Amino acid sequence: MPKPRINSGKPNPQLAKCPTGIHGLDEITLGGLPRGRTSLVCGATGCGKTLLAMEFLYRGATEFGEPGVFMSFEEREKDLAENFASLGFDLDSLIKRDKLFVDFVRIEPGEHQEVGAYDLEGLFVRLGAAVDAVGAKRVVLDTIEALFSGFKDEAMLRAELRRLFNWLKDRGLTAIVTGEKGEKLLTRNGLEEYVADCVIYLDHRTVEQVATRRLKVIKYRGSMHGTNEFPFLVTAEGISIFPMTSMGLTAGVSPRRLSSGIPGLDKMLAGKGYYQGSTILVSGSAGSGKTSFGAHLADSVCRAGRRALYLAFEESEPQLARNMKSIGLDLQKWLDKGLLKVVSNRASLCNLEMHLVLAHKAVKEFKPELVIIDPISTLSAHGDAYGAKEMLARLLESMKTSGITVLATDLTVMDENMESTEVGISSICDTWIRLSMERQGHERQRRITIVKSRGMAHDYATKELLMTGKGMAIGDIRGNGEGK
Repeated sequence: MPKPRINSGKPNPQLAKCPTGIHGLDEITLGGLPRGRTSLVCGATGCGKTLLAMEFLYRGATEFGEPGVFMSFEEREKDLAENFASLGFDLDSLIKRDKLFVDFVRIEPGEHQEVGAYDLEGLFVRLGAAVDAVGAKRVVLDTIEALFSGFKDEAMLRAELRRLFNWLKDRGLTAIVTGEKGEKLLTRNGLEEYVADCVIYLDHRTVEQVATRRLKVIKYRGSMHGTNEFPFLVTAEGISIFPMTSMGLTAGVSPRRLSSGIPGLDKMLAGKGYYQGSTILVSGSAGSGKTSFGAHLADSVCRAGRRALYLAFEESEPQLARNMKSIGLDLQKWLDKGLLKVVSNRASLCNLEMHLVLAHKAVKEFKPELVIIDPISTLSAHGDAYGAKEMLARLLESMKTSGITVLATDLTVMDENMESTEVGISSICDTWIRLSMERQGHERQRRITIVKSRGMAHDYATKELLMTGKGMAIGDIRGNGEGK
């Protein structure tokens, strides 16, 4: 019988981590890559291996004071500098300041023959000189297959791979080795993944004509890590990863209330309106008034002298401003004063992750106190439903953590109980308002029900929702169906 583990009361030693500086990756790896060890970044062509490796060096040199060496077996120094300049990475400047050493090692398989025992002694000498030249702390070898492409002795290959990894470890270097995806294994040789202390797999897939890059940490010796697949983007600032694991339930709360802009709705919400910094879902069928709800809240926020950002996926800015005039809302006034900003994009413009990046960028630049997303159901039509829900969960939680109020509209799915929405994020929202259209005699009447509103007493009764030339109004349901 195994003896029970005795807790000595001392904290467990933590593996030293080397921060990458890559947005989201340090959160997934709980601090970065293993310091003084070698990590393998593998995947098929075009998935972003070289970019991740180079950004690791660039961030190390510019943000953490750790010079690096990039040894390429496929691309020349000039080509690398030109390629990464498009992402804002000034490699030439780092090279001139001895913060980065880029070396191209030309290997042509047809020019080499295996004669006697082959080893990497020449590589060690060349790499060692480069490390010493800039005092490097970080090293990248891109790609490992090119280095061994002319040699077929698997036993020698395994021995030299292990010797290479040990050489890097003995020098105290934090290294990334990139590798091409094999047919059945993570890499072509199938050996690097066993020798490396950390293995990161990148994938570039297309589902229903929508391309998405994904990252997964396959293993990480001596450390916990995020185990899911995480979508990532290549942006003008490098790689951006948005892991759900980074979204702990850490959002603060505010006692301040925010008027909905509709007096009758404020009355239903304990007479005070929404909580500042909460997430609000307004769901309903087509024509039930969802967009008008968002416009009313935006108008209310702007009247208080605060900024509102409207992310529209079905209407342009002029169209939205014109349509809201019919119910007495002058949004153009707030647009002219710079208190309201409308960002209109077709949902089919890009994938879900890019929409997330664009939303974060707009928030960062405009600094609003309110964000309207209208409608979120359009996003799911151009990607898988789970992906849309995951993306919106990240967006809503990040806004909430920043104290930003969010109102999202969603199309109601016609089912037996009318309690579900197309994207299905009602459970993560603080307030859920459901709108409907019901036939009464010879007319159709709008209905409004507050399904839930966390942290406050609210009206549970279903009310009638009226569209007037002076805004939306809420009253008791008429019984005769004749509009009297």
